[in-house]
Amino acid sequence: MTSAESGGSSGGRRVLLVEDEPGLVLTLTDCLRAEGYDVETAEDGESGLERATAEAFDIILLDVMLPRKSGFDVCRDLRQRGDATPILMLTARGQLVEKVLGLKIGADDYLAKPFEPMELLARIEALLRRSAGRLPTSVRDVHRFGDVQVDLKRTEVRCRGERVELSALEFRLLRYFIEHRGQTLSRDALLDNVWRYDASVYSRTVDVHVRTLRQKLERDPAKPELIVTVYGLGYKFLG
Repeated sequence: MTSAESGGSSGGRRVLLVEDEPGLVLTLTDCLRAEGYDVETAEDGESGLERATAEAFDIILLDVMLPRKSGFDVCRDLRQRGDATPILMLTARGQLVEKVLGLKIGADDYLAKPFEPMELLARIEALLRRSAGRLPTSVRDVHRFGDVQVDLKRTEVRCRGERVELSALEFRLLRYFIEHRGQTLSRDALLDNVWRYDASVYSRTVDVHVRTLRQKLERDPAKPELIVTVYGLGYKFLG
C-alpha cells in the first residue's frame, strides 16, 4: 500500500540515502520512491557530507560503516555546521554503545540491520512529524549552496560551519538573490525591490553590497561562483 492509499503524506519529501551496499541502496530507493519520496544517494561518507551540505533534504538515512568517512563523522560534522536535518542512522551493529554514541553526536534515531522496510518507513514518518513540530523553520526556509547555509526565518548565515555576520541590508539582498535564483537581475530591479531607492541616483550602491557579500561568502571573491556578474545587465545568483 502506498502512502497515498494509506493516507500518508510524504509529498515528494527529499531523502538523502548514504549507503555503500548496492543491493540495499536499490531496495531502499525503490521502497522509498514507491511511497512518494524523492531519493538521492551517496555511496561514501565524504560524498554524502558534500551532498548534505550542498542541498536541502528533509531527512538523511546514514549508514555507520562507510568508506572514506564514517557515518558517525558525517553526523558530527553536519551538526557542528549547524545542520538540523533529521538523521536516521543505519548499521549492522546492534550494541547499545554504538546506539548511544550515534545519539550523543546528534543522530535523531537508530535502526540496526537487518530491518523491515515497513519499520524504516514508520521511523522516517515519525522523525518528519517530530522535526516539523520541533523546528521553527521548514527545510524550504533553509538553503544550502556550496559551503554556505542560509536560514531565512532565523536570519542566520553560516559559511564552512562558521556564523557569518551580515547587516540587515546585506541579508535582504542575499534573500532576494536566493528567491530569484538563476534570474538576471538589473541594478535598477535590485534597488527597487531591496533598497526601494531612486535607481538613477544610487545605482553604484548595489555593486558595493554585492562586493561585500562576495567577500563574506565566496571561496574566492575575485572569481565569484555564487553571485556572478552579467556584463551590461546586472547580476545572477547561481547558488
